[in-house]
Amino acid sequence: MLAAERRDHLLELLAREGKIVAKDVAARLGISEDSVRRDLRDLATEGLCQRVYGGALPVSPAVADYAARQTVATDGKRKVATAAAALVRPGSALILDGGTTALAVARALPPDLECTVITHSPTIVAALLEHPRAELFLLGGRVFKHSAVACGAAAVEAAQNVSADLCLLGVTGVHPEAGLTTGDAEEAAMKRALAARAADTHILASSEKIGTASRFRVLPWEEITGLITDADPGHAVIEQLTAQGVEVLTAD
Repeated sequence: MLAAERRDHLLELLAREGKIVAKDVAARLGISEDSVRRDLRDLATEGLCQRVYGGALPVSPAVADYAARQTVATDGKRKVATAAAALVRPGSALILDGGTTALAVARALPPDLECTVITHSPTIVAALLEHPRAELFLLGGRVFKHSAVACGAAAVEAAQNVSADLCLLGVTGVHPEAGLTTGDAEEAAMKRALAARAADTHILASSEKIGTASRFRVLPWEEITGLITDADPGHAVIEQLTAQGVEVLTAD
């Protein structure tokens, strides 16, 4: 099989099965695992897969820059945001992550809701300025422009000095094996710091992120309260997560 044919086969396999196990592909094609790994490296360089130990997973489409992500899966994000906003109780304190889905959550909060919102995202604060009963706390640090949030040592330290009833956290990838992932190491660390300061943490994940992975793990499944998604409950990944004991809140 020519290199171009192997490439097409790997992409087809990834789309059909949602993962590639290098040793299994090598055995089926009668080639070495090294050849498969080289092909996967090339595909990963082109942004067509996310390499993991032993093979590859679908790459998340949510690794595009902030402006581009605002036009991706807008209906799904709106559904997730509406379901997430319903979890915020009057008088409670909310840690709200940055990103486009979190921004949709901010916009979905009732204008007269009395609450405290703690965030490291200036765009979230700006979206809530016209909410007269919402107390706003902005955590500062180096601005990560890709997601329009503060991160780094100063932001993590600031996060360690707050506490909340609920944390709503965005990720770029949701996969039963790879876990909850994002594309930047410092952003992943900031998300962990935020989640650690809340009694409950729910993950915001519109359907295009389900079954995909990015490079850096945010949290293991056992450290979250639940997953909010508009993905079909019959989706193979959602069924697998439910079987693993993950609480899934379906956003209609």
